[in-house]
Order: sequence, then structure tokens, then C-alpha cells
Amino acid sequence: MLVAAACWGMSGVFVKMVSSSCEISAIALAFWRDTVTFVIFLAYGFITAPRKLMLEKQYLPGMIGMGISLGLFHTFYNLGILINGVAVTTIQQASMPAIVSVVAWYFWKEHLGRGKICAIFLTFAGTVLTVDFSSFGGTGREWHSLIPGLSVPVFYAAWNLFGKKNRGHYDTHIVLTFAFGFAALMLLFVQPFTTQPFPLKPDTLLWFAGLIGVSTVIAFLLYTFGLGRIPASMATILAMSEIVFAGACGYFFLGEAMSLLQLSGSALVIIGVLYLFRTG
Repeated sequence: MLVAAACWGMSGVFVKMVSSSCEISAIALAFWRDTVTFVIFLAYGFITAPRKLMLEKQYLPGMIGMGISLGLFHTFYNLGILINGVAVTTIQQASMPAIVSVVAWYFWKEHLGRGKICAIFLTFAGTVLTVDFSSFGGTGREWHSLIPGLSVPVFYAAWNLFGKKNRGHYDTHIVLTFAFGFAALMLLFVQPFTTQPFPLKPDTLLWFAGLIGVSTVIAFLLYTFGLGRIPASMATILAMSEIVFAGACGYFFLGEAMSLLQLSGSALVIIGVLYLFRTG
């Protein structure tokens, strides 16, 4: 679980390095990441369990919803990395459990006690503070920073909600295969209208291979392996160590540093999420 978190923590660095080595839009990078990952998982599925790669009609809407949310999550994640930085975007992503709790309360009438409400408030307040409005000088750029900052945990939450429903009927590998496939299909239609990286340079290929191999395929497989052997609650808390790894990678490889206001917001997010798990 910790190695998976470390692999995810490196994804922001790979996104930044790909973007700096070639001209590519956030949505194009999301498309190629999801497409290549889909091909890898599909090939693995054909080799290991081809009969399981059959999607029943009644589960199609859930898989499509999972794919759309995954594609949008990766798009806004890339935007967040480019605008807000690796550590800040990872912290904003960590507020996902608070959004899931609100959705569960609204749609499924799950109980929200005072503890959960307090934890949700702390998490959302911390997410906003990580944007660090004071650094923009009233130019209006803060809203360009806030939009991906809020969109990342929203679509990450949607991905988890759809995934929770689908995992009850299919193996995790099969769910991931269809999710990445529908994500790539959804993003395909806008590719003619956005900046593509071709022809690819050798260093671009190297960083892209790291994004796919290390931060996507290996990370998901390790997380799935660990999830089958320890309780889900413990797995989720261990996965939060991604914040530490992302912050360290951003600092040592990209020279990123957070302001005092952003560090305060980060602390609120971490405290809120941990308290949310405790009260849940």
C-alpha cells in the first residue's frame, strides 16, 4: 500500500516533466494516459481471463459513469499540477472522502453527525486555503486555480462512488479495464481540437512511460493487491501517505514550496479527513 502511494505521489512529477518536454494540453495528456493504460489492462485481461471481459447490459451505465469521471479527474488533475503544483493538487485530491460523505447523506440518507459535519467543514476550508489567494494580487487568476482545485476531489469522488458500485459485480482488474476504456473514449472526441505532443521526443517518451508504468499500472495493481489483504479503512488511511510522497517529490525534483497559508490549509485537510474516518 505504501509503495502504491509512493507511485501515485510521483505522478505529478511525471505530468510536469511531460508538459515541460513537449507542447501538450492537459486533456490530451489525460487521453493518452487513459488510452495506453486501457490497452495494457485489456491485453492483460485477454491473457489471464478473457471470459471475464464481457460487460452485462445492466452494468453499462455505471461503467460509463466511472469512465467519464475518471477522464475528467485526470484532465483536472493535470490542470491542477500545472497551475497549483504537485503537493497542493494532491492535498486537494485528498478531500475526496468529505465529498463522498456529503453525497451519501444527500442521496442515500446516511447519517451525518456533528463529528462528520465538523470534519467536512475542516476539509473543504483547507482545500480552499491551499489555493493561496494572497499570491495572486487580485488579478482574477485565483479562480483559474480554484476551479481545478475543487474539480479534482469532486471527480475523484465520483470515480470512487461509481467504482464502489461496480466492484460488487466484477473483479477490480475488469472494472479498471472498462473504466480506462470509457475514459479514453470520452476524451477521444475532443482530441482534434487540442494540442497534441507529436512528434514525440525521447525524453517525453521516458517521462510518459513513467506516468503510465509507475504511477498508473503498477500503482493500481499494488493498491488492489494490498486492498485484498488489509481492511479497506486501513488501506484508505495508508493511501493518504501519497500526500507526503507528493510533497517530497515536488520539493526535491521540481523545487516547489508551499506558503504558510497553504501549509495551514494542508493541515486542515489532513485533520479533517482523518477525523472523518474516525467518526465513520
